[in-house]
Amino acid sequence: MVEIGRTLISDDIFEKHFLCDILKCKGACCIEGDSGAPLTNDEAAIIEQNYSSFKIYLPEKHIKEIKKQGFSVIDSDGDLVTPLVDNRQCAYSFHDEKGILKCSIEKAYFEGKTKLRKPVSCHLFPIRITEYKKFDAVNYQELDICRPGRTCGTSQKLPLYKFLKEPLIRKYGEEWYSELEIAAEYLQSK
Repeated sequence: MVEIGRTLISDDIFEKHFLCDILKCKGACCIEGDSGAPLTNDEAAIIEQNYSSFKIYLPEKHIKEIKKQGFSVIDSDGDLVTPLVDNRQCAYSFHDEKGILKCSIEKAYFEGKTKLRKPVSCHLFPIRITEYKKFDAVNYQELDICRPGRTCGTSQKLPLYKFLKEPLIRKYGEEWYSELEIAAEYLQSK
């Protein structure tokens, strides 16, 4: 485990290889899990304020669920998360023409309609962050649905921390990520 600032980073972040292979997994991370995607209070507010910019990509069933449940919900663990459709699929996801689940928030972001790319928890996946009073635990969540990503990452020799550089910087900043790279170099030299 590596400590940087107020984060404790699992060795898996440095040792495991990963590269999403969305053509094989079909965006399964938008449908698998115990609850919706974790949200910060700021993200929940932005989603509510910008809903009309990505609502246009959503199936009618999802729009009805969001109207019924709200823009965000509290799950059984007491966490703020995205609402689900049929207790499975993120309400903000949709199937594209290839049958791949995509994020409507991210689609609106790439079209310049919102400044929120998607919840940082989604952007960081399969890294999961657990916030404690004195530190954040940064861990790799190894799921069966991500087997294609592990295979692809291994074939490309792409460490998880490099694959997720952009969202890690989004979460913790450039300086933190630079320290992470130094730690990675040190661990590789051992």
